[in-house]
Formats: sequence, C-alpha cells, structure tokens
Amino acid sequence: MLIQGKKVWIADQFVSAALDVRDGKITDILPYGNQTADVDYNDLRIVPGFLDIHCHGAYGFDTNDANEEGLRNWTKHVVDEGVTGFLATTITQSEEVLTKAVANVAKVMEDGYEGAEILGIHFEGPYLDMVYKGAQPEQYIVKPTIEQFQRYQEAAKGNIRYITMATETDEDFALTHYLTRQGVTVSIGHSAATYDQAVMAYAHGARSMTHVYNGMTPFNHRANGLVGAAYRIRTMYGEIICDGNHSTAAALNNYFMSKGPDYSIMVSDALMAKGSPAGSRYIFGGNEIEIYPDGSAHLTSTGGLAGSTLKLNNGLRILVEEAMVPFNYAINSCTINPARCIGVDDRKGQIKVGMDADLVVLEPDYQVRQTYCMGKAQLP
Repeated sequence: MLIQGKKVWIADQFVSAALDVRDGKITDILPYGNQTADVDYNDLRIVPGFLDIHCHGAYGFDTNDANEEGLRNWTKHVVDEGVTGFLATTITQSEEVLTKAVANVAKVMEDGYEGAEILGIHFEGPYLDMVYKGAQPEQYIVKPTIEQFQRYQEAAKGNIRYITMATETDEDFALTHYLTRQGVTVSIGHSAATYDQAVMAYAHGARSMTHVYNGMTPFNHRANGLVGAAYRIRTMYGEIICDGNHSTAAALNNYFMSKGPDYSIMVSDALMAKGSPAGSRYIFGGNEIEIYPDGSAHLTSTGGLAGSTLKLNNGLRILVEEAMVPFNYAINSCTINPARCIGVDDRKGQIKVGMDADLVVLEPDYQVRQTYCMGKAQLP
C-alpha cells in the first residue's frame, strides 16, 4: 500500500513524501507523486503514531480490573485519538489485585487483540511516599523489595517495562539496581525526594520522572526539589500531563523549553472515565472519583486532582496552540521520546524505513482523520 501526503513528519520537518507500507512496516519512502498512491492525504499532516506510557484505562475499564474484554475494548477504541501503542498502567492495591491485573494484561497480549499495541505494563506503586501519594490508597503502600517485584514480574510474564516508585524509600537502591539490570525503566514519582536524592537516584539508574509537577516535591530557589531536578538533569526523561489542568500552559512551556526536544514525555494519566460524560463517578484505587466539566478527575472526598481523561491529540493541540511549545518538541513528546524511554525506538516513534507503519493523519484542528496501526487503517 502506498500512502502519500505533502506534510509527512520526517527528520524533524514536514516533507512531501509517499510511504510504501508492506507487512506492517514502512519498506520504502519515495518522492510525492512519483507513483499512483492508494490514498493521498494532500495537505493533512501525517505524523508517527502516539505512544502513551502512563494511562490507567478508558471506556469504563481500569487496568486493575483484570478484565480481558475491557482491555480489548480499550485497545480497539484508543486509536480514535491517534494512540498506536501504550503501557497499561496499574495503581497501588493489594498484592492479590495487582497480580491479577498484570496477569490479565499478559494474557491479552498473548491471546491477541485489535487496535493499538499493548507495549507492556507501567507499574505505578505500591512503592510510594505517603505524603505525595495523591489518589493512591495509602493502606497498600509498602516498602520496595526485589522479592515482591519478582513475583509481580513473573505473573506479568516479563511485561512490566516501567515502574513508578519513590526511590528514596528503596534502601541502598537495591530494587533500582535490579530493575535497571533487567531493562525496566525506573521513574521517580509520588515521591518526597529532595533534589540531592533525585541526583543520587539518577546515579543509581533511575531514568525518568512521573507526571512532573504532580506528586513530587516542588521547586523553590533554595530547595529545588524533584521539580528542580526535572529541570536540571538534562538526560532524565520526564512525563507531564498536558491537559491544561494538572499544569498551566505557562508551566508546560517552562518545562518543555527547559528540557529541550528529546526528554519530555506527554502522558494522559487517563482513568477509566475517559470517554464518559462530566458528572460520571468511578472507584479508582478504592477512592471515589468524579469527572468535572473540563475533563479532569477529582477525589470526591477532598476535591484533589486524581487523574485525567486527556486524549493525546488534544494534548498535542494544547502544547502547540496554548503552551506555545515548538511543534518538534511537542510531537517528540508523544512519539520518539517515550519510545526511547522504554526501549522500543528500534521500531516505534518515527517515520522512516524499517519502522512499524504506525501513523496518524491530523486535521488542521488536531482531530484525527485516520490512524494506522502496523499499516492497518483503524477508522472508517
């Protein structure tokens, strides 16, 4: 199949090109108009498929539910926003619940599904800080141990690729060392770490931060905190929720312009309420959550932010049109940067020969005209 357009995102710029797609891969890239194309998108933008490495669920399903059909429904419909791959993300719960959750993800990955690719599991908790726990249920927060994590990874059949933890609670960085050796990305999050503790965590293998600004020690000019470390450690990846609620447009601009084009990662942190109307209520991590008219999710008990219902195509719009972030910074944050962070950049995150044919065709208003997963058109 030959897909062409006058604005294809290649080598950090839009170029006129035709993409030859065969067996799910981009096998050749040709000049626009040299051959008769199967589909011509003309002036619409063609960009790499979006990757969401922090998302708990959607359409009434939460990863912790351990429901096969709920997960399959998620993979099938999340392509509507241009997502072609994601990490199914857990929330702190009992060992029994988390074991069933990761086993369910592994089973669906093994048995098959349609739509966006499940790239693995983001294990958020239970190794978190009590003060910065956010919506995570404190009764299930525990000290990290290699032995317990090994049980989870065995149930997940090796599919836990990324973990959020308060690294300052990891004695002698034992679990951080183990995970790094195993190829699991360690992300500092829901953490009370100081700036100096963050630097030491990086020195011991941590390579990302979870939803920067949220669930972490703030920046002060004399006590720089985790936010200061996110700014200063240039080669530390950092997720950021780009819904305009968790962080203002100005805060997004400050972070992206400080970080540069290669290490910021847009995430949705979306809950099962994604796709549900305002006023909907759900149980998340044992806590009741209500969806506000702006799409944000809040604990009904305290009113505190507890996640989002962000669609990544809208996150891209917010970054470019409201936060005034350069387009290459913004598009990298939901394509090649997360791919590199979790080690799938050999096949995901870019439009070039040999990569998976994961593509998104965007309207001028950032709505998705078409999504291709491994070369297969997903939308009517």
